[in-house]
Amino acid sequence: MEAAEGLARVRYVRETELAQALPGADVLFMWDFLSDALAGAWPEAGGPRWVHIASAGVDRLMFPGLIHSDTVVTNSRGVFDEPIAEYVLGLVLAFAKDLHTTLRLQGERRWRHRETERITGARALVVGTGPIGRAIGRRLSAAGLAVSGAGRTAREADPDLGVVHPMERLAEALAAADYVVLAAPLTPQTRGMIDAAALKRMRPSARLVNVGRGGLVAEDDLVEALRAGRIAGAALDVFEDEPLKASSPLWEMPGVIVSPHMSGDVIGWRDELVRLFADNLGRYVSGRPLRNVVDKRLGYVGSERAASHQRG
Repeated sequence: MEAAEGLARVRYVRETELAQALPGADVLFMWDFLSDALAGAWPEAGGPRWVHIASAGVDRLMFPGLIHSDTVVTNSRGVFDEPIAEYVLGLVLAFAKDLHTTLRLQGERRWRHRETERITGARALVVGTGPIGRAIGRRLSAAGLAVSGAGRTAREADPDLGVVHPMERLAEALAAADYVVLAAPLTPQTRGMIDAAALKRMRPSARLVNVGRGGLVAEDDLVEALRAGRIAGAALDVFEDEPLKASSPLWEMPGVIVSPHMSGDVIGWRDELVRLFADNLGRYVSGRPLRNVVDKRLGYVGSERAASHQRG
């Protein structure tokens, strides 16, 4: 944080100190992106002029006091795109080549020959057309999968995702996919969109990969679908409640890969997050447009919008 400390007076606080620290602060860097503390600590008279969060998702910040304020919100869009895309490709390969079973059998010292699947020509549906979804689309296409997308706006020839289906036709798109990859932001419109009805639309041989937010999936419905064999498997990096409880049946279900919200966390990721914030802080103090300005009505960076503020 040396670069940021050279631009402003920086105070580091814990959740319990947040309410006392916010009054008088111009900027808040929300490092703990899983914390819900800001909603309870937000001053009635209004908070900082700018809030930056160390994640691509901003769902933890979308509470009424902040949404309806003049506070500008920015996110860490761009830091995690390629690492998450690589992780998704690894998961697709793990499913196709049954690597999770191979590792389990190795641990049991069991020699059991099996046939595996090709990924070339397999159909992947990427739900979410932001930078992370686009990076996933490019990576999977390069590996030979036939990629399509689902997002707010339909397109016939997207350079990264091919055909993009509108979200209102998601059910039809699910039925054609071998891999369904969730990379959408969590908003009131997307919460629980993969529920029992959506899972019934998926192919029995299909796998679900969630690297977006846990709230995109109705977890109980997913457990039931996996138990009933309505889909072949799931790779879950995010959950409604984290860490995932030890009592969750997902830990031991065959065909399920559980990881602890790590798909974008490669060596050096913390430094990249801080560099992005420091760059934006430099823009803020000099009155230049900020990067990654979130449209608070949508809950994500809706376009190449930017905000300009003079130093207060």
